[in-house]
Amino acid sequence: MEEIILAYGHENISARHRTTMQVTKDGEITRRADCVIGVRANKSAADLSQDLRRHLLEGGEVEVELVTFAGSFKFRAMGHRELKLTNRVDAVIRKSTYVDDRTILVKAEASARDIPRSVIRSLKRRETILRLILVF
Repeated sequence: MEEIILAYGHENISARHRTTMQVTKDGEITRRADCVIGVRANKSAADLSQDLRRHLLEGGEVEVELVTFAGSFKFRAMGHRELKLTNRVDAVIRKSTYVDDRTILVKAEASARDIPRSVIRSLKRRETILRLILVF
């Protein structure tokens, strides 16, 4: 099965964070938001489907693919039985096992800074569409 989160680019996306990546429903971010890879997302942690939520809460593995017109990037991450999945604005993927209401995946093989710079350059344009594909 798969679930797709759609988000858009923003000129302040730098994707330099060492341990996380995030999409947000917010339309604006500052330059300090170095983990954000997409804004105006159509889903947050609270909006994930029941099938995906069940898989994540069982600690299941997920293949994540980030896709823009400039290319794609794949990595794996894990669910966790303590995920809250309640945040209505953000969805965060973490390399660590830290869990809060925004966390959707932990033990990720990649963070924002690992995404190819060609993809990040494309995300500096507001019209760029990011597809975050979660295969589980």
